[in-house]
Amino acid sequence: MGIQRMAALGAGSWGTALAIQLARNGVEVRLWGRDAEAINKLQAARENQRYLPGAALPPALIGEPDLAAAVAFAENVLVTVPSHALRETLAVLQPHLRPEQRLILATKGLEPGSARLPFEVAAEVLGEDRPVSLLSGPSFAGEVGRGLPTAVTIASNDATLAADMARAFHDGVFRVYVGADMAGVAVGGAVKNVLAIAVGISDGLGYGANARALLITRGLSEMVRLGEPLGGRRETFMGMAGLGDLLLTCTDDQSRNRRMGLALAAGRTVAEAEADIQQVVEGVRVAREVHRIAEREGVELPICEQVYSVLHADTAPPEAVRVLTERPFRNEID
Repeated sequence: MGIQRMAALGAGSWGTALAIQLARNGVEVRLWGRDAEAINKLQAARENQRYLPGAALPPALIGEPDLAAAVAFAENVLVTVPSHALRETLAVLQPHLRPEQRLILATKGLEPGSARLPFEVAAEVLGEDRPVSLLSGPSFAGEVGRGLPTAVTIASNDATLAADMARAFHDGVFRVYVGADMAGVAVGGAVKNVLAIAVGISDGLGYGANARALLITRGLSEMVRLGEPLGGRRETFMGMAGLGDLLLTCTDDQSRNRRMGLALAAGRTVAEAEADIQQVVEGVRVAREVHRIAEREGVELPICEQVYSVLHADTAPPEAVRVLTERPFRNEID
C-alpha cells in the first residue's frame, strides 16, 4: 500500500499545486502555511485565490492552520517553502516529527549565506538519519494545478523512499522519474533560475532567438561545470531536472525569473521588478550563492557571473551583454 496521508508545508503556488496533485491521486493532504488567516480563507473558498486562482482544491485536500495537527495527521511531509525560509521551517517542524516520518523537499534554490543545497540543510537541521528526497523538474505551478501534462524527477539516496514518493505523485498526467543524484537535481533546480534571468535580459533587449539559444546552451555547460564539483552527475543535468527545467524557465513568461530579466532590460530595478511580480524570484538570491560557489571552487561561469553583476553590482544589462560578447573564442567542449 502506498502513501495515504501527507502534510504539505508551504501554501504558495508551488506547494498548493503539488498538494492538489497528491489529492487528485488519492492521497489525503493537510496543507499548512505560516499565515493562518490565509489558510482559513483557502479552506473556505476551496481555492488558493492569491497564489493559484482557478485551481479547485480536491476533497482530499484540507487547509490546516495548525502545524502540529498537520504533521500528526501525516505519514510523510512535503516541504515547498523558498530556499531562504527552508532552515527556519525545518527547525519549526523538527519538534513535531515522528521518527518514522520521511521528507520530500520541493524547494529549488541555495541557502542564502551558505550556498548549501536543500538536502544538506535538512541533514543539518533534522539529522543525517532522516530519510529525505527531492522533487524538481520542468513544472509551472499553474499548469500542475490545472492538471496539464507534466514530468518531474524525484531523487533520493534511499531508493525505497524515492519509489514511494513517486507512486504518491505519479498518474496518467503527472509523470515521475526517479533517481539517486540529489546533488545534481538540486543544482539544476537552482542554477536554471539564474540563467532564466539572463535569457529574460537578452530577450528584453531584443537580441533575438540566436542569442537565446546561445545562452541556454552555454548556460547548460555552466550548470554542469558548477554541479559536478558539488557531486552532481552530468547525465542528470541532461535530464528533466537540468535541461528540462532550464528550457521551461528560460522560454516562457510564466517564469518569474525570466520576467525579472525582462523587467531589468526595460530599466526596472530589482526591487521594482520584485514588487511587480509579487512572489519570490529565487534567481536573485541564488545568483549570489552561485557566485560564492564559483569563487570557492575556482569555476568559470561567465553568464552566471554577469547576472550576478547586474543584480548585485549595479552593472547595466547592455554592459553585461557586451562583456559576454567580447570574450575571446575558445573550444566548445570543456
